[in-house]
Amino acid sequence: MELLKSTLELLLLLALLVIVPLAFAIVFEATRRRYNHNHVDVPAVFEDPNSSKKVRCPFIFDPAEKYISLIIPAFNEEKRIALALDETMDYLKERSEMDTSFTYEVLIVDDGSVDGTKQVALDYVRKHTVDNVRVILLGKNHGKGEAIRKGMMHSRGELLLMLDADGATKINDLEKLENQILAVARKDLRNGKSGTSDSSIKISDIPLAAFGSRAHLEEKALASRKWYRNFLMKGFHFVVLLSAGTGIRDTQCGFKMFTRSAGRKLFTNIRLKRWCFDVELVYLCKWFRIPMMEISVNWSEIPGSKVNLLSIPNMLWELSLMSVGYRTGMWKTYT
Repeated sequence: MELLKSTLELLLLLALLVIVPLAFAIVFEATRRRYNHNHVDVPAVFEDPNSSKKVRCPFIFDPAEKYISLIIPAFNEEKRIALALDETMDYLKERSEMDTSFTYEVLIVDDGSVDGTKQVALDYVRKHTVDNVRVILLGKNHGKGEAIRKGMMHSRGELLLMLDADGATKINDLEKLENQILAVARKDLRNGKSGTSDSSIKISDIPLAAFGSRAHLEEKALASRKWYRNFLMKGFHFVVLLSAGTGIRDTQCGFKMFTRSAGRKLFTNIRLKRWCFDVELVYLCKWFRIPMMEISVNWSEIPGSKVNLLSIPNMLWELSLMSVGYRTGMWKTYT
């Protein structure tokens, strides 16, 4: 009995030695990130490789100049990005030829790649002009969330689509997200839910978000994926439920669309830069009462994924920071 008592006391002591420093570290880091929504400051210009001239970056608070902006974060994607860009540019060019009102831009955000990603991206600028394809260089690696935020902040579209550089989701599936956003926005305009009767209000002025989802593929994925990815997925879903609540089953699909109005609210406030910025987007949508739609998309796993077992502690760390930051009021939201 004494041995059992001593063992329990030892375990309790060890738990306190772990939990107390961890809690202190979470609170300290959450406090340090109170103003982290300002993010990375890099020169707000695009380089035109055809003329060597610098093109000024627009800002998300400027009026839209394009119908849609596609933001592609890229970190060491030299071997995968070309195929995805070819499919994307073919689709966009074909659609714009059929409908002259469909204007577009592709923003490739190089997140500090050390391979030939920059050169591949600039080749597409040379081929398609700096008006249609632009490259933002972050200089060093900051994380996928920061790369997407930077692209969003300097986009020109009424609709803003984030997508992965590996082409895992078919590009024409953007029409599924687009159609849902347009349908809801038009309904809100007809019902006067936009908050004003001004006839100049555009669909891009109504905050809406559409999340591509692989939830319908979950059963098949469980049978074909490696065990540690299934473990990661199930555990992550549970923690996300605790952190951000219900609403979106698949928060991690890299295929998401926002109206310009929603983008202004979300990407001027987002603080997480790496693993769990997607979850923070869901949390912020709820905070700002931005309607969210989850839409099934075609998705295939592309070799070269950067997700592994080491992702688990990183994800849990960021989710802890987000929960503490927002629930204690340390992380303020700005409008």
